[in-house]
Amino acid sequence: MNAYDEYMQGIVKPMRSELTNAGFKELVTPEEVQDHMANAEGVSLIVINSVCGCAAGLARPAVISAVEELEVKPDNLVTVFAGQDQEATATMRGYFEEVPPSSPSIAIWKDDQLAYFIPREQIESNSMETIKDHLSGVLTQIVSS
Repeated sequence: MNAYDEYMQGIVKPMRSELTNAGFKELVTPEEVQDHMANAEGVSLIVINSVCGCAAGLARPAVISAVEELEVKPDNLVTVFAGQDQEATATMRGYFEEVPPSSPSIAIWKDDQLAYFIPREQIESNSMETIKDHLSGVLTQIVSS
Protein backbone atom coordinates (compact mmCIF):
# COMPACT_ATOMS: atom_id res chain seq x y z
CA MET A 1 0.00 0.00 0.00
CA ASN A 2 1.38 3.40 -0.92
CA ALA A 3 1.35 6.51 1.28
CA TYR A 4 -1.67 8.00 -0.53
CA ASP A 5 -3.78 4.88 -0.02
CA GLU A 6 -2.81 4.75 3.65
CA TYR A 7 -3.69 8.41 4.10
CA MET A 8 -7.07 7.99 2.39
CA GLN A 9 -7.93 4.93 4.46
CA GLY A 10 -7.38 6.98 7.60
CA ILE A 11 -9.50 9.83 6.26
CA VAL A 12 -12.45 7.68 5.21
CA LYS A 13 -12.49 5.33 8.20
CA PRO A 14 -14.98 7.48 10.20
CA MET A 15 -17.08 7.94 7.05
CA ARG A 16 -17.28 4.18 6.65
CA SER A 17 -17.96 3.49 10.32
CA GLU A 18 -20.79 6.02 10.47
CA LEU A 19 -22.86 3.62 8.37
CA THR A 20 -21.45 0.32 9.63
CA ASN A 21 -22.07 1.42 13.23
CA ALA A 22 -25.70 1.99 12.20
CA GLY A 23 -26.02 -1.61 10.97
CA PHE A 24 -24.99 -1.31 7.33
CA LYS A 25 -22.86 -4.08 5.85
CA GLU A 26 -20.00 -2.70 3.81
CA LEU A 27 -19.42 -4.42 0.48
CA VAL A 28 -15.83 -3.77 -0.56
CA THR A 29 -15.25 -6.23 -3.41
CA PRO A 30 -17.15 -7.01 -6.60
CA GLU A 31 -17.66 -10.54 -5.29
CA GLU A 32 -19.31 -9.27 -2.10
CA VAL A 33 -21.65 -7.10 -4.19
CA GLN A 34 -22.51 -10.00 -6.52
CA ASP A 35 -23.09 -12.33 -3.59
CA HIS A 36 -25.39 -9.85 -1.88
CA MET A 37 -27.37 -9.07 -5.01
CA ALA A 38 -27.73 -12.76 -5.92
CA ASN A 39 -28.77 -13.94 -2.46
CA ALA A 40 -30.45 -11.06 -0.64
CA GLU A 41 -34.12 -11.54 -0.02
CA GLY A 42 -36.66 -8.79 0.52
CA VAL A 43 -35.77 -5.12 0.36
CA SER A 44 -32.19 -3.84 0.29
CA LEU A 45 -31.37 -0.25 1.16
CA ILE A 46 -28.13 0.54 -0.66
CA VAL A 47 -26.07 3.63 0.12
CA ILE A 48 -23.36 4.67 -2.30
CA ASN A 49 -21.16 6.48 0.17
CA SER A 50 -18.78 9.33 -0.64
CA VAL A 51 -16.25 11.66 0.95
CA CYS A 52 -18.09 14.79 -0.15
CA GLY A 53 -19.78 17.24 2.19
CA CYS A 54 -23.28 16.33 1.10
CA ALA A 55 -22.60 12.72 2.11
CA ALA A 56 -21.34 13.81 5.52
CA GLY A 57 -23.90 16.50 6.27
CA LEU A 58 -26.94 15.15 4.46
CA ALA A 59 -26.96 11.61 3.05
CA ARG A 60 -25.48 9.54 5.89
CA PRO A 61 -27.36 11.34 8.70
CA ALA A 62 -30.64 11.22 6.72
CA VAL A 63 -30.33 7.51 5.96
CA ILE A 64 -29.40 6.63 9.54
CA SER A 65 -32.27 8.70 10.97
CA ALA A 66 -34.77 7.27 8.49
CA VAL A 67 -33.83 3.68 9.29
CA GLU A 68 -33.89 4.32 13.05
CA GLU A 69 -37.40 5.78 12.85
CA LEU A 70 -38.97 3.14 10.61
CA GLU A 71 -41.33 0.70 12.24
CA VAL A 72 -40.82 -1.86 9.47
CA LYS A 73 -37.21 -1.80 8.31
CA PRO A 74 -35.61 -2.96 5.07
CA ASP A 75 -34.36 -6.54 5.19
CA ASN A 76 -30.84 -5.57 4.18
CA LEU A 77 -28.71 -2.48 4.79
CA VAL A 78 -25.62 -2.33 2.57
CA THR A 79 -23.14 0.24 1.38
CA VAL A 80 -20.36 0.66 -1.16
CA PHE A 81 -17.86 3.51 -1.08
CA ALA A 82 -17.43 5.46 -4.31
CA GLY A 83 -13.88 6.56 -5.00
CA GLN A 84 -12.50 4.10 -2.44
CA ASP A 85 -13.82 0.68 -3.39
CA GLN A 86 -14.07 1.46 -7.06
CA GLU A 87 -14.60 -2.06 -8.39
CA ALA A 88 -17.31 -2.84 -5.83
CA THR A 89 -19.02 0.47 -6.59
CA ALA A 90 -18.88 -0.13 -10.36
CA THR A 91 -20.31 -3.62 -9.84
CA MET A 92 -23.16 -2.25 -7.73
CA ARG A 93 -23.91 0.49 -10.24
CA GLY A 94 -24.09 -2.19 -12.91
CA TYR A 95 -27.29 -3.46 -11.29
CA PHE A 96 -29.03 -0.16 -12.00
CA GLU A 97 -27.46 1.06 -15.22
CA GLU A 98 -30.62 2.96 -16.12
CA VAL A 99 -29.61 5.76 -13.74
CA PRO A 100 -26.47 7.84 -14.20
CA PRO A 101 -23.77 7.21 -11.59
CA SER A 102 -23.80 9.68 -8.72
CA SER A 103 -22.42 9.74 -5.24
CA PRO A 104 -23.63 9.91 -2.70
CA SER A 105 -26.83 8.23 -3.73
CA ILE A 106 -29.42 5.91 -2.25
CA ALA A 107 -30.97 2.92 -3.98
CA ILE A 108 -33.80 0.68 -2.90
CA TRP A 109 -33.69 -2.80 -4.41
CA LYS A 110 -36.69 -5.15 -4.27
CA ASP A 111 -37.66 -8.27 -6.19
CA ASP A 112 -34.41 -8.27 -8.18
CA GLN A 113 -34.94 -4.78 -9.51
CA LEU A 114 -34.39 -1.14 -8.69
CA ALA A 115 -37.49 0.05 -6.87
CA TYR A 116 -36.34 3.63 -6.18
CA PHE A 117 -33.27 5.81 -6.55
CA ILE A 118 -32.26 9.10 -4.95
CA PRO A 119 -29.37 10.71 -6.87
CA ARG A 120 -26.87 13.21 -5.55
CA GLU A 121 -28.84 16.07 -7.12
CA GLN A 122 -31.80 15.32 -4.84
CA ILE A 123 -29.50 15.06 -1.83
CA GLU A 124 -27.36 18.17 -2.16
CA SER A 125 -30.34 20.43 -2.91
CA ASN A 126 -32.37 19.47 0.17
CA SER A 127 -32.13 19.57 3.95
CA MET A 128 -31.29 16.49 5.99
CA GLU A 129 -34.84 16.45 7.38
CA THR A 130 -36.37 16.60 3.90
CA ILE A 131 -34.19 13.73 2.67
CA LYS A 132 -34.95 11.66 5.79
CA ASP A 133 -38.71 12.24 5.48
CA HIS A 134 -38.66 11.46 1.75
CA LEU A 135 -36.65 8.26 2.26
CA SER A 136 -38.82 7.19 5.21
CA GLY A 137 -41.97 7.60 3.15
CA VAL A 138 -40.61 5.70 0.18
CA LEU A 139 -39.18 2.91 2.33
CA THR A 140 -42.41 2.54 4.29
CA GLN A 141 -44.36 2.17 1.04
CA ILE A 142 -41.90 -0.27 -0.58
CA VAL A 143 -41.25 -2.41 2.51
CA SER A 144 -44.97 -2.68 3.24
CA SER A 145 -46.03 -3.60 -0.30
